[in-house]
Amino acid sequence: MTALTRRRDEMEELSRSKDRLRFLQSFPSLNAAPPTKDWTDVSICPAIYEGITRTALVKAVDELTETIKNEVKMIRDAQFNNIRQNAVDVTLDPNTAHPALILSNDGKQVHCDYEWKELPDSSKRFEPAISVLRTRGFSCGRLYYDVQVKGKTGWTLGVAKGSVNRKGEIKLNPENGYWAICLRDRNEYFALAADPVPLSVNDHPEKVRVFVDYEEGLVSFYDVNAAVLLHSYTGQTFTEKLYPFFSPGSSDSGTNTAPLIITPVKQALPLTSMASCEA
Repeated sequence: MTALTRRRDEMEELSRSKDRLRFLQSFPSLNAAPPTKDWTDVSICPAIYEGITRTALVKAVDELTETIKNEVKMIRDAQFNNIRQNAVDVTLDPNTAHPALILSNDGKQVHCDYEWKELPDSSKRFEPAISVLRTRGFSCGRLYYDVQVKGKTGWTLGVAKGSVNRKGEIKLNPENGYWAICLRDRNEYFALAADPVPLSVNDHPEKVRVFVDYEEGLVSFYDVNAAVLLHSYTGQTFTEKLYPFFSPGSSDSGTNTAPLIITPVKQALPLTSMASCEA
C-alpha cells in the first residue's frame, strides 16, 4: 500500500511539472539514446530545427502526461480495491459525545441539536467541541469505515489519539493527535494541520471512506462514489490507540441538521482478527 502511495505521488508530481526537459528525463527508458549516425558535416536551418524540436517535445510530453494520468488512475483504483477487505464495524460512544449531539439508538448516526442535554461531566466527553469518538480504539492493523455526509454544509472526520485533550479550545492537527479532513462553509475542504491545507475537490462527496494503516503511519480519505483519493497523511508515527473521530458540525441555523451516517459494510473484519488490536 505504501509503495503504491509513493508511486502515485511521484506520478502526480511529474504530471504537474512545468519543466518539460526534467519531465522527459525522469523516464529512464528515454535517457539512453540509441546508436546514431555522425551528423557533424550536416547543417540545417536553426529556426526550422527549433520548431521541429519544440513540436516533438510538446507531443512527447502530452503523450507521457496522458500515460501518467492513466497510471495514476490505475494506482488509485488498486489502492481503493485493496482496502475493501479491511472494513470494520463502528459504533459511536455516547460517553464521549458533546451534550448537543443526538446519537441514534444503534450508535450509527449523529447530528447536532439546538439545545444541550444535561449530562454528567466526564473527562471523556468533548466540550465545547461538537465531537464524538468510536466506542473502541485500535493499536495495530489496517481498517476502514464509510460515513455518509450527504446534505451537510459542514463536517469533520478522521481519527484521534485516545489521550487527546477534549476540553476547551481544541486545535485539530497531527501535532495534537488528530488526523482529519473537514468541510467548512458548504464548499471549502481542508486537511487539518497547523496551517490547514485546502483540498481540491471537484464534486461534493456524499460518502467518505477513512482508511488507516497503523504500522505504516497512513491515514487516507476517499470519495467513495467517485473512488477518488481526497487526502493522505503519510509517514506518521502512532504510539497509542487511535479512535475514529466524528463531528457533524453545528446546526448552522437549521441548514446543517442532516446526520453523519456510518454506513453498513457488507463484510466487516472478523472480531478475532481485530481483537488483539482493540484489546
